[in-house]
Amino acid sequence: MVFWIVAVLISGIVAALMLLALWRGRPGEISASMSDLSVYRDQLDEVERDRARGVLNDVEAEAVRLEVSRRLLEADKRVETATTAKQGGRGFAVVLIPVVLLIGGFGLYSTLGAPGVRDLPIATRLANIEIAVANRPSQTEAETAAKDLLPTPPEVEDGFMELMDELRTVLADRPDDIPGLMLLARNEARLGNFVDSRKAQEHLIAVKGEDATPNDLAVAVETMTFAAGGYISPEAETYLRRLLAADPQNGFGRYFLGLFHAQSGRPDRTFPIWQRLLDESRSNAPWVQTIRAEMPAIAANAGVNYQPQELRGPDGDAIAAASEMSEEDRQNMIRGMVDGLSERLATEGGSPEEWMQLVRALTVLGDEDRARLIYNEAKQVYGESEDAMRFIFRAGIDAGLE
Repeated sequence: MVFWIVAVLISGIVAALMLLALWRGRPGEISASMSDLSVYRDQLDEVERDRARGVLNDVEAEAVRLEVSRRLLEADKRVETATTAKQGGRGFAVVLIPVVLLIGGFGLYSTLGAPGVRDLPIATRLANIEIAVANRPSQTEAETAAKDLLPTPPEVEDGFMELMDELRTVLADRPDDIPGLMLLARNEARLGNFVDSRKAQEHLIAVKGEDATPNDLAVAVETMTFAAGGYISPEAETYLRRLLAADPQNGFGRYFLGLFHAQSGRPDRTFPIWQRLLDESRSNAPWVQTIRAEMPAIAANAGVNYQPQELRGPDGDAIAAASEMSEEDRQNMIRGMVDGLSERLATEGGSPEEWMQLVRALTVLGDEDRARLIYNEAKQVYGESEDAMRFIFRAGIDAGLE
């Protein structure tokens, strides 16, 4: 009931504002007829002044006064007619605007909205999401729906097809051959047989049992998700949970976990997972560009004010110019860019990724002492952030500083 009261009040306020603007008209609005009235009145006054100054005699003044008076009466009639028509139009608008707002608005809501449905508490909404997640389509159902939407695989050589036929024949006799299953899973996907690839990968994991590696599980999740058109099924979720239980920091696992929550209607869970993953990932990690593209929408749906931090580096012209330089000039240019990044981090600060980008660049240039100095400074800057320190420590290991 409160909803309807508020809706009626808002509609009434909008209608009143529209009618008020219509009734007042535009500020300074003067019709042509009203302008004529003003001109003719001025002319009558001017006739009297001309007669008093002797410019016009009495006969001439009377003739001019009659002509101006006639025109004044005609203009007055036009003003009266226009005013009557305008008031009639306004009267029609007074009736039409509230009718259109109320009937049109409520008619539209009855079609697109859900009249009579009560507002759901957050707990109820979350419970409904959990029910929907538990009853979502299976892997097989999703693969059937996505079959015609998957990209066409590239053409392969005839000899490759012969090798695949031989591999399938061998595995028919030795279904638990682990190297053969790995080859089959990888190459069935290459041929566009994504469902067969998924089945081979699942069988490989079943054969390995407890010896299945996090990479095996990650490949299974990726293959199943792709075969289902980007959808994470209950079966894929099972492998995803196993992967993260074995390797909680696995990048692919964390990416797919965030994707799973996004598909489940829980962007509030996706956002922190992907934000940490971005902070701890190298810029060339396979999931980084996808997450960067999706984060603004995820943040908005999660109710988070998210400001993506852009990494600044050499532009296309600088890279093209570097390819034509001598080795000495190229090194000098790189050092200039490194110095610029170092100065910006010292004055403006930056993300952990940018600090480690500088450390790696200095290491490549052979300036290990300076790289270690920047590395230690980054640890001081982010010493209170567990996620950032984890990323920095891993980058330090990769750079040979730990």
